[in-house]
Amino acid sequence: MTSALFCTSRRRWRSVWVSLAAVTVGLGLALGLAACGSWNSAWRTQAGAALDRYPPMPAGTAPGASPEAVAMARSLGRGINFGNMLDAPQEGDWGLRVEDRFIDLVGTAGFPTTVRLPVRWSNHASPDAAARIDPVFMARVADVVGKLLARGATVVLNMHHYRQFDGDKLDPGENAVDPAVVDLRFLALWQQIAQRFAGHGPRLLFEIYNEPHGRLESRWNNLLSRAVRVIRASNPRRLLVVGPLLWNSPAALPRLVLPADQPVGVDCCSTAQLALMHRLLDQAVRESARLGYPVFVGEFGAYGKAAAAARVAYSRAMREAMEARGLPWMYWELAAGFGVYDPAQGRMRDELATALFGP
Repeated sequence: MTSALFCTSRRRWRSVWVSLAAVTVGLGLALGLAACGSWNSAWRTQAGAALDRYPPMPAGTAPGASPEAVAMARSLGRGINFGNMLDAPQEGDWGLRVEDRFIDLVGTAGFPTTVRLPVRWSNHASPDAAARIDPVFMARVADVVGKLLARGATVVLNMHHYRQFDGDKLDPGENAVDPAVVDLRFLALWQQIAQRFAGHGPRLLFEIYNEPHGRLESRWNNLLSRAVRVIRASNPRRLLVVGPLLWNSPAALPRLVLPADQPVGVDCCSTAQLALMHRLLDQAVRESARLGYPVFVGEFGAYGKAAAAARVAYSRAMREAMEARGLPWMYWELAAGFGVYDPAQGRMRDELATALFGP
């Protein structure tokens, strides 16, 4: 959901960001999330229908600010950009690197605890539509983000200086790509970034793109909608930051179409939800006794697009309810959409695993 958050850029006194936050959870014995929708637009890039692999958000009206977005906007206060570092064509090209001495300033007296981290992802990825991010660079950014968060910072991680995306002249040291894949790479980059940082807490915000302009005049709203859909697949509640055209000019705000970043589920576990769980399980126990056959619960689960805390709460509540009734159970499932195991990270999702299999 959305809330307005005004601030200035480092170069001009005319920039504005808008922060977005989903407030949604999807869970239940067999509960899915929002269905796919379509964006009724004739616009296409040179890549044409290839963009359909990254569909936009369902059509609709932006639902307004979530409490999380409002609270975060109020808490940001004064901040600092770690600029000319990771947003250079190569870190160090513009005379600065993200050094520990800079990170260690966070939390000291008089230094802000909000840090905007500009990153030029496009120059560290394969030139094709898949835009595979160099794992060394991804690890470098992740290390910086982790250190900043450990210092108590709120971090705004963005995509910065993708010159071909805006139609600008390339910087010295910047690599050109086939114009037909420029927009596809933007979405593929966000798919990877979102997946890599999905496990981080709410003090990490994603800014979808720095100061859209130029070439994006006719396509920004469409690409923004697609990018939000991409990010929501792995970060259903992440606070997102977006800006209008003309380098985030307030004058372009009337043309900014905020995606219908709608709820995709419910939280857990209210009194009514628990009552429903217990009623259905009690019915199974009664039928078991009536028929003279044992029963077990073969499937239940919390979908991966749900907030982590809600998945944990639901899973523990179901486990306790089933075991209190002597019902064996099997969680759905190991490593896909509901998975207790994260195949990308090669490890169990610890809090969910504890809720299911721990003490």
